[in-house]
Amino acid sequence: MAAATGVPKVLPSELKGLEYFFKEHRLATFTQWPFDSGCSCTPDRMAEAGFIHCPSENAPDVAQCIICFKELEGWEPDDDPREEHQKHSPNCAFLALQKDISELSLQEFMRLNKERIKNLVKKQVNKKIDELEKYAQHIKVFSR
Repeated sequence: MAAATGVPKVLPSELKGLEYFFKEHRLATFTQWPFDSGCSCTPDRMAEAGFIHCPSENAPDVAQCIICFKELEGWEPDDDPREEHQKHSPNCAFLALQKDISELSLQEFMRLNKERIKNLVKKQVNKKIDELEKYAQHIKVFSR
């Protein structure tokens, strides 16, 4: 039996989400977005600011940046997506881009993806820390 070649069937977790680097893929996530024409936070402007729509049952307007992973909810019709992104995540590498992602050199793209992966790992680690702290509190309550 020969070794498999070509594209892997399952992408490593670092590669998942790369499609969202492109605005049209981000825009496609906003099919159920509660704001449309006549609002500042239209799907197009949300995607332009680096967000994808990731609603939950209790929060239909959650949007998350594809690079810094900052989640924002409670949008108002007159909220400017880029300004809100800047206010809540001023150091986001997406906001620092001076050109469209399709115009980035390979080196610039890799630097941006490195920042994305760093933020993803940080978010996952913080989630695990929160889970462990809750578990420790649970154990503490039952050991009294």
